[in-house]
Amino acid sequence: MNTRAGWTTTPVTAGLLRGALDLEHTERGALPHRLPPRARQQIPAGSLDLAEAQPSGVRLAFRTRATTVELDVVATKRVYPGTPPVADGVYELLVNGRLAGTARAPHGDVLTIDMAAGTAATRPGPVATLRFAGLGGGEKDVEIWLPYDESTRLLALHTDAPVHAPPPHGRKVWLHHGSSISQGSNAATPTGTWPAVAAAAGSVELVNLGFGGNALLDPFTARAMRDVPADLISVKIGINLVNTDLMRLRAFGPAVHGFLDTLREGHPSTPLLVVSPIHCALHERTPGPSVMNVEGTGEGRLRFTAAGDPAEVAAGKLTLRVIREELARIVRQRAAGDPNLHHLDGLALYGEADEADLPLPDDLHPDAATHRLIGERFARAAFGSGGPLAVGSR
Repeated sequence: MNTRAGWTTTPVTAGLLRGALDLEHTERGALPHRLPPRARQQIPAGSLDLAEAQPSGVRLAFRTRATTVELDVVATKRVYPGTPPVADGVYELLVNGRLAGTARAPHGDVLTIDMAAGTAATRPGPVATLRFAGLGGGEKDVEIWLPYDESTRLLALHTDAPVHAPPPHGRKVWLHHGSSISQGSNAATPTGTWPAVAAAAGSVELVNLGFGGNALLDPFTARAMRDVPADLISVKIGINLVNTDLMRLRAFGPAVHGFLDTLREGHPSTPLLVVSPIHCALHERTPGPSVMNVEGTGEGRLRFTAAGDPAEVAAGKLTLRVIREELARIVRQRAAGDPNLHHLDGLALYGEADEADLPLPDDLHPDAATHRLIGERFARAAFGSGGPLAVGSR
């Protein structure tokens, strides 16, 4: 549909999206989801419904000769009373795999979440139009990566030349599940999250099911992953189980087995990598839960502290060290009958020695430089020559 002389308006459909498992059509645009409808129906009260609708790793992909691209969006801005403001999400446009522009939506719906009162309320806001210009002539493959931490309804794509579906990418599909660290917490940009960095280095196609606060071995997440076509799979397990104080060691082992069993129902021989937690001094020896340290929030600082008692580890409470040992044991046991199951120690991605140069700013999440470090190390360990997810080895 033409709206301006020489311009084309293209509705946003599932065919334009990569990295999303569902596209919900609403009165105010199409909302990408990273969990399918059946899984969303089983989400308990909490934060997962928010996290799965934040489009980490989701991007529009198309081929065009356009030199200018506009995207109409309704972004959801989050406000947490009593805490530092949340920065606007970043949108990145790539041309033939190279960054060619960034944009932010300056306004949109406002979601106010009062953590003390346990309430949430949304105030509708206006549509924002993101503009990317000076893209150069000639046919090109374009991707627009959506913010990893800002739910975004997509209304329409406007271009000064027609848009076509991109050709098949030919890359292996890498399906990954993890916590807020995998979703991208504290990364600077959507292509700067460690899974995006690793995917680019490994030349694989990312489907990122990293959910802030919700890598909790949920059966509905395992079933969603079971049903997603994938050539390579990884699951990063640990930090959320500790910082939510969700379960004890007795339940942890069977829950891991159950999660892996479900994955194997749909992917019986797909290379599957189990990744243990990166170093986090907060919970290495001290169980959860994690609690927010409100001191300094008025100055824009946010930190976490561990509220558990180390003496309770003997009774089965989980720490990161306990989880690493148990994951290694489980993978060794299962790998005897599953040669495509592998283990990666998270300390190889970010260990105690890295903390001095790259401390976790809030004591829980890596910063932008650490995301890049983790992504590069993961790419070498997993996708590199001889790695368990090496593309050319299978």
